Amino acid sequence: MATRLHHHNDTHPHNVPDNDPVVPLGNEHDDEVMKHEHEHVEDAAPMPESFRAMSEDERKAMEKKMVRKMDMVIMPIMGVLYIMNYVDRSALSATKVYGIMEDLNMSTTDFATAISILFAGYIPFQIPSNLIMTKISRPGIYICSAAIIWGAVSACTAAAKTYHHLLVIRVMLGVTEAVFFPGMIYFLSAWYTKNELGKRLSALFMFQMVGNAFGGFVAAACLTLDGRYGIAGWRWLFIVEGVVTIGCGLIGATMMPEFPHNARLLKPVERDYAVWRLEMEAGAGEASEDTSTLGGFKLALLDPKVWTMVWCMGMGQAMGSIVNFFPIIVNTLGFNKTGTLLLTAPPYLLAAVVFYVISYISDRKNLMYPIIMSCLSVAIAAYVIAIATLKIPARYFAMMLMPSVCSGPQIMLYKTLNVHMARPYPKRAAGVAMMNAIGGLSNVWTAYLYYSAPHYYAAFGCVLACTISFMITITLYKLYVNRVNRLLGGTPEQQRQAMKSGVTQQQVDLGWRYIGY
Repeated sequence: MATRLHHHNDTHPHNVPDNDPVVPLGNEHDDEVMKHEHEHVEDAAPMPESFRAMSEDERKAMEKKMVRKMDMVIMPIMGVLYIMNYVDRSALSATKVYGIMEDLNMSTTDFATAISILFAGYIPFQIPSNLIMTKISRPGIYICSAAIIWGAVSACTAAAKTYHHLLVIRVMLGVTEAVFFPGMIYFLSAWYTKNELGKRLSALFMFQMVGNAFGGFVAAACLTLDGRYGIAGWRWLFIVEGVVTIGCGLIGATMMPEFPHNARLLKPVERDYAVWRLEMEAGAGEASEDTSTLGGFKLALLDPKVWTMVWCMGMGQAMGSIVNFFPIIVNTLGFNKTGTLLLTAPPYLLAAVVFYVISYISDRKNLMYPIIMSCLSVAIAAYVIAIATLKIPARYFAMMLMPSVCSGPQIMLYKTLNVHMARPYPKRAAGVAMMNAIGGLSNVWTAYLYYSAPHYYAAFGCVLACTISFMITITLYKLYVNRVNRLLGGTPEQQRQAMKSGVTQQQVDLGWRYIGY
């Protein structure tokens, strides 16, 4: 990566001469593989003059200071915007408890359509937005500007007088919010290495969960304004959240850095180091990438691994559809309106803790597949309990688990794609957008499953089936990448065969491997 940013790649290690044994597979070997990565990367990613004279300890000290500096600026901005992105999108589900259906004369099917139609704008615009981002020099401003616009659109929901007004506003909200999430994933992967990314992604999901938790309190507070100045409580909710989002976007735009190679946040030597360390993991950085935007998109379309991630994300998003209707599900416990909104908080707080734990384990132990399977196994138990009983203790216990088990695997999928398909970077950008956009289609059809309260047999039965499908697919992916790893550790002919799976020559030279599986 010589003077630009990069995204962590999934694997590392040393070149394997023709007469060496095949590199063994398994997560227990990933650490050994990574220890040898730096031994063979100098030719592919020459060390810049600006820090070549530094000792290893000096470089590590500089890196620690540099990463801390990145975290202090990038993560708070992205975290707050992520909270507002999710809160603005999901605020509608809270308003059902407080009368929006009566005010706009909506049926249960109409409400499901209002929830799902957001994705008619959200899904198609994610891929072109991420492809545009690979070609602009100020992606930070691009993301923050989108936040300002979607905040304004969200606030406009308060002005809806009819059901059809609401539908139009929801579509426009989807269009404007489409920029953020895939763009955020791409942006972070341009700053952090593979060993750093998992923690940052989990931190953002923690922001989201904490935001959801306090979102219940905020919703309860805003809805107490019901009738103030002749404005309904649910309208106040959209006004307050929209205005706050606009303010956060304006503040973020003044502080958000761009790519490492041109970031005013870093000193010149830190810029060089930020780019170089990323290049060591996956080859040429963004500044030296010669694959076109459309070429990267085509590569993503033709890569079965990307489509595997898309399918798994679709199953994960189907599981996550529970979050879109969480206040409604909690309402089946029989508590009053305020109590229902307050009871939505603890499951999200638990999810924040779970995300921290799994991110720590993933980055420390280079694990992804075992974490995914663990979350999915717990998900099966949670859904079975929800289907089997209406008893409040057991049902709320299952609800406590749901946000954690549906979002945890998604974190690992984003990390998997950014690490396993780091180069060429336009392909990675397209892959992230495809995974989020096409996988997000599940939010459309699952919106029509949440009927026949309090059992919701159709909804819980469907997400249970999706969980099992997810487990089978990701296991097949594990078997596939392990086979490619064996080829990469074999003869030159076997390595050429492995390159047909999308591995570049430079990655072969770096001793790259698919880790985490």
